Amino acid sequence: MPACCNLLESMGSSCSRSHSVNEANTEENLKAVEIDRRILQETKAEQHIHRLLLLGAGESGKSTIFKQIKLLFHTGFNEAELRSYTSVIHANVYQTIKILYDGAKELAQAETDSKYLIKPDNKEIGERMSEIGSRLDHPFLSREIAEEIKILFQDPAIQETYTHGNMLQVPDCAQYFMDNLDRLSQPDYIPTKDDVLHARVRTSGVVEIQFSPVGENKKSGEVYKLYDVGGQRNERRKWIHLFEGVSSVIFCAAISEYDQTLFEDETKNRMIETKELFDWVLKQKCFEKTSFMLFLNKFDIFEKKVQKVPLSVCEWFKDYQPTTSGKQEVEHAYEFVKKKFEELYFQRSKPDRVDRVFKIYRTTALDQKLVKKTFKLVDETLRRRNLIEAGLL
Repeated sequence: MPACCNLLESMGSSCSRSHSVNEANTEENLKAVEIDRRILQETKAEQHIHRLLLLGAGESGKSTIFKQIKLLFHTGFNEAELRSYTSVIHANVYQTIKILYDGAKELAQAETDSKYLIKPDNKEIGERMSEIGSRLDHPFLSREIAEEIKILFQDPAIQETYTHGNMLQVPDCAQYFMDNLDRLSQPDYIPTKDDVLHARVRTSGVVEIQFSPVGENKKSGEVYKLYDVGGQRNERRKWIHLFEGVSSVIFCAAISEYDQTLFEDETKNRMIETKELFDWVLKQKCFEKTSFMLFLNKFDIFEKKVQKVPLSVCEWFKDYQPTTSGKQEVEHAYEFVKKKFEELYFQRSKPDRVDRVFKIYRTTALDQKLVKKTFKLVDETLRRRNLIEAGLL
């Protein structure tokens, strides 16, 4: 082959390679541009998402609030998620009956009164249930076991012990699950939404959910990312890294727990712990301009209890003076508790912090309509705050 032909062939090959390289570079550049565009788009979208931090002491009901938000404004619970609560609910049943049986034995030893003595026929059931309740892995709640638990729960000594639930760490879900033992022990049992809301499992770590109180369309309302963290003392060290960039803190305080002690420290009153925790959160520098939404939760339990147990049993409320009875007294007691939290908030708010939003809501975490209404109000409050900050109001 002549040299000129070789030269032309080489030039053609070189041009072809150069064209391929240019095509590859162009394709890579287009991909890079698309990646940059998506990152920018996601960053802008993220800027429109407001972070809400759900805080409170253990047993404050904040995780029930979180589950309600999932049901109301998110995807809810699919069948697999509902089924995953079966073991939790059965564990709640076993743990409840164990607490009551062991509590009756302790009270019988501490007091000479025979009202805490379990019937001889029920002692064997009680010992067996106490042993099962101590396990980490609980058996499926069968019909036979459920019948035994019903018999034991109806024992007069257990019923008398139940009236001292505040002393024994009896969970709020106790009566609900005892009333539903027949359904919970069916072989094909699938938990209902109400079962899931009543189920008690301690939050460990951080869980989050993104939602909008008025739908997924961002034009129709704000979009929020809600974070729930464990409330027990050993979980609180995980809170700190979530504090930056928060639009609002939703603090849950269980106002019914003024006569109860902590699960993790039975020498500490739960309301005093809540007061000290709220005080500590208010003093955090990163929350200087953060909105605060205080949920005075478990009002349904509070309104029944406060007519039997005086508020003054709690050191923080020792200056409370009842004025009447019935519903009027409930309202009077609630307003007293509300004022205590308001005073604490304003004591801890420096003059330069008065512009941050502070709202108090009466809540019952198990009441779906009330939770929905409350979050609509929270949404309106935060949207108004955002318009003010943007100079549009």
